[in-house]
Amino acid sequence: MNDIALTRRHLLTALAATAVLPSAAFAATSPAAAEAMVNKMVAEVQKAINSGQSEARMIKDFEALFKRYADVPTIARFSLGVAARSASSSELKAYTSAFTGYFSRKYGRRFNEFKGGTVQVVRARADKKVTVVDAVAKVPGHSDVKVEFHVSDGSGSDKVFNVIIEGINMLTTERTEVGALLDKSGGSISKLTQTLKNT
Repeated sequence: MNDIALTRRHLLTALAATAVLPSAAFAATSPAAAEAMVNKMVAEVQKAINSGQSEARMIKDFEALFKRYADVPTIARFSLGVAARSASSSELKAYTSAFTGYFSRKYGRRFNEFKGGTVQVVRARADKKVTVVDAVAKVPGHSDVKVEFHVSDGSGSDKVFNVIIEGINMLTTERTEVGALLDKSGGSISKLTQTLKNT
């Protein structure tokens, strides 16, 4: 992948990361509700990006947005993979807290790269048990990028449970990266949790 493609991915990551959720236990929501929710999310993300505030403040704002639009316990558990099945409730709680901070710092720092960019919702459509909101990301200096937000109410309210950018599944990417960190931690969830706190 060339440098331009990598840069484009980084520019979009901050937005996509606020919404990435696993597709387990989902139920369709109405296209109108899904479109309204995605439009609201996009507006809040772009407001944070263009606020001119410090990186530290932006990361805090990003974490708040992540919690608002994502089912954090579910995405954290999914990123942990099969190891989550054998984890105790206390281990999962500590891991989820550490993952939330790690996730927010990792993607929040990329907000500055998205300044001047916009995401325009094109349409919302029903697709089996989920609702897909199609959008176009316009990043200065790059060609337009197609984005799909997959929405369901499986968590009890409308949430985006996955985002596809140029064929790249953001949730799968996180699961792969966390899995690599778990391997480096010798399969220990407590060690992984400490690693995430320090990353």
